[in-house]
Amino acid sequence: MAAASERSPSSRQPRRVPPGQPPRDGYGVYIYPNSFFRYEGEWKGGKKHGHGKLVFKDGSYYEGQFVDGEIMGEGCRHWASSGNTYSGQFVLGEPQGRGIMTYKAGGRYEGELSHGMREGHGCLVDQDGHVYRGAFHSNKRHGRGQMVFLNGDKYDGDWVRDQRQGHGVLCQADGSTYEGQWHSDVFSGLGSMAHCSGVVYRGMWINGHPAAQATRIVILGPEVMDVAQGSSFSVKVQLQQDDGEVAKRFVICRLHTSHFCC
Repeated sequence: MAAASERSPSSRQPRRVPPGQPPRDGYGVYIYPNSFFRYEGEWKGGKKHGHGKLVFKDGSYYEGQFVDGEIMGEGCRHWASSGNTYSGQFVLGEPQGRGIMTYKAGGRYEGELSHGMREGHGCLVDQDGHVYRGAFHSNKRHGRGQMVFLNGDKYDGDWVRDQRQGHGVLCQADGSTYEGQWHSDVFSGLGSMAHCSGVVYRGMWINGHPAAQATRIVILGPEVMDVAQGSSFSVKVQLQQDDGEVAKRFVICRLHTSHFCC
């Protein structure tokens, strides 16, 4: 029992070796000749191998697994310059695989990484509290993903380099919904907006605005309609310029009497 206890990690004492002579095997401490690195941990054949901690002169550090002198496997890395900390898988000294990155400026990423960047599928909570779940490429939201904004808005659709682009659905906190094409983070192309009031616009959008610009709205149809309280009804409206020119042939409006009061 005594011999087994002496070999346990908790009882091992680090063996200090003069600069230029790293330990061969076992557990030891080595300060590199440039004094920028200090390693304490397990060695095999004169290389860092097993579990250990590599401390940098600026206060950064890595603690975790080493294989043949390289940072490989599971570990934790802290960067003093940015204040960021990563825990997860490493390949040749870089975060790669799955892990969790915590940002000093605020926010957290959990998911897949490649060469230290967000790549693949993951969940990002940014410093403003917005939550994105979906695809990443080169550290940016890219591909299919869902975003929940701090104000309660929700977007589900395509992303290109951190911007909504392609096809997507935006459900706003007030109940309004847009479904259609996006470009550079705004409505652009063919799309449909169902406003919380019941008004629905279907058509082209340019830079976040309906392509049909008008100065007035004219309701087409009978002057008087019999509508029961609590029921829905539809009307056709025409968008016109000041000179009476039609900007858009018609827009279908589905309204509910609960939106109006006498």
